Amino acid sequence: MQPIGNAWATLPRIIRDLSIDLDKKIDLKMIGKETELDRQVLELIKDPLTHMVRNSADHGIESVEVRRAAGKPDVGTITLKAYHEGGHINIELVDDGGGINIEAVKKKALDTGVVSESQLEAMSDQQVLQLVFKPGFSTADEVTSVSGRGVGLDVVKTNVEKIGGTVELSSTPGVGSTFVIKIPLTLAIVSALIVEASDQRFAIPQISVIELVRAAGNAEHTVEMLNDAPVLRLRDRLLPLVSLSQVLRLEASQEEFDTESETFIVVSQVGTYNFGIIVDRVFDTEEIVVKPVAPMMRDIGVFSGNTILGDGSIVMILDPNGLAGADSAGVGAVEDAATADSVRNDDSTALLVFNSGEGAPRAVPLALVARLEEIERKNVEISDGKPVVQYRGQLMPLVLSDETQTIKGEGKVAIVVFSEEGRSMGLVVDEIVDIIDDVLKIEINAAQPGIAGSAVIGGKATDIIDAGYYLTQAFNDWFKSSAQRGNGDGEARRLLLVDDSPFFRNLLSPLLSAAGYDVTMAEDGDQALEILAAAADNEFDIIVSDIEMPGTNGFDLAKACRSDERWKETPIVALSQHTTSVDLDRGREAGFTDYVAKSDRDGLLTVLSQSLTITGDAA
Repeated sequence: MQPIGNAWATLPRIIRDLSIDLDKKIDLKMIGKETELDRQVLELIKDPLTHMVRNSADHGIESVEVRRAAGKPDVGTITLKAYHEGGHINIELVDDGGGINIEAVKKKALDTGVVSESQLEAMSDQQVLQLVFKPGFSTADEVTSVSGRGVGLDVVKTNVEKIGGTVELSSTPGVGSTFVIKIPLTLAIVSALIVEASDQRFAIPQISVIELVRAAGNAEHTVEMLNDAPVLRLRDRLLPLVSLSQVLRLEASQEEFDTESETFIVVSQVGTYNFGIIVDRVFDTEEIVVKPVAPMMRDIGVFSGNTILGDGSIVMILDPNGLAGADSAGVGAVEDAATADSVRNDDSTALLVFNSGEGAPRAVPLALVARLEEIERKNVEISDGKPVVQYRGQLMPLVLSDETQTIKGEGKVAIVVFSEEGRSMGLVVDEIVDIIDDVLKIEINAAQPGIAGSAVIGGKATDIIDAGYYLTQAFNDWFKSSAQRGNGDGEARRLLLVDDSPFFRNLLSPLLSAAGYDVTMAEDGDQALEILAAAADNEFDIIVSDIEMPGTNGFDLAKACRSDERWKETPIVALSQHTTSVDLDRGREAGFTDYVAKSDRDGLLTVLSQSLTITGDAA
């Protein structure tokens, strides 16, 4: 045990330096420096405390001029207080600054996409305050050596929770903010899950346990064999499994795992990697006193210590990190398969599935949907012969997704809301079914207006709706303000759309046409090259191309265009599911003007407008 003052020793110097850098007057008060806690815990909270103090000095305490205007003393005060409470240590950090600006947090959360507008409206002020703990979140206007990098409070929360602690935040505008950290007195006493394998009991630290899953041949979850290693398909993800009996080479372990027998799986997390530990039985969680392992066993990485249970029996404490590495061949094989499976599903699209009319279920890419609502049928009004509803201070047109629908009568009706630039349209549906991630492959092209085609989604034949069709039913000029509608002489911008997926061609073509573009479609890179070779000079103002295509892919197409004098300066926009920094660098090297994620309708129209504007200015 050591006094917490040892972790506070560098804080006064940090405050003095910050006072000079920020041109503020700050006084640091420390109360309870003699409060003792475990040395291991002390080391773990040094960095979080430093982050918090720097955050209070930069964001909390105001400048001298602002404090004088508010009637406060020139010197701002940051108070650190530590005290025992039960089996925990409480650390309070209080400043008398300006508090946290709720509206600034809301604006930043919306700008960075941390939450949606509908989620934000449902949040209380206290819930909004918790957004400051999100990774990468910062309300600073610019990046400095002190703040603005989005690294700080999320690190505090993560590190404190790793040792079983909690962080609480309260703030009053104009008065100040208070952070309260509650951490365990010692890590020598931990909560552990007691399990059994081959008639022997073991303890797994609760902090590493995510959930428990029961698996059997006739249960909801079953264990499968993949590359001669057990794997669990949990919520459409492959979870590598490690048999505790086999890893520890217990006498009663079986040579091969029986996938039909009932078993229990402890889902554990090591860093960002999840895997399952197969055990025979699961008992209860207990508070255990951790004892170090004997010197002769220290090289066995699967054990982190041992303990004596209440009945006097001695059990070993398992180290999930060691378990993941002990069966590296099996876990590696399953992890490779899981990685391959995830790669195959990288092209999947999140789809909102709903019922409408008597036909097959229908779906629309979730990226196009702003909100899901339920409205009272009695609130539907008729304006200009069309159904509308008063929605968020304005009239929102309603469009029926099926001609057999009716919105008269009593009760509620489900609405899928599409929004852009202050305008909204509601698509009336019978029932919201689910949100499903699946690979879109149009099996049948539809001739019915409003339907892009049919695909198998979630194991069922599903009609994929043409969102652009319904959007223009509500507003003929829905996209008018989102893209340039002409060259200045009234002519539409000419666009070449290249994509080997019929679904995306059928989805984007009406949207682009409604936005004022004259669209020519090519089903792959080879056909696009043929169209460009036969085209007249400057026949296309912009090219939009998929990346992953058979034959000539998007990168090769871009390189070919840049080597042709006619298309050397033509903007080329890439469509892809992969938009990492590596992908962006490769795309720019190939000759792409910009990158847009597939199904990002708003992003595509914005990029097109910007690219054409830049080209026009350059000309």
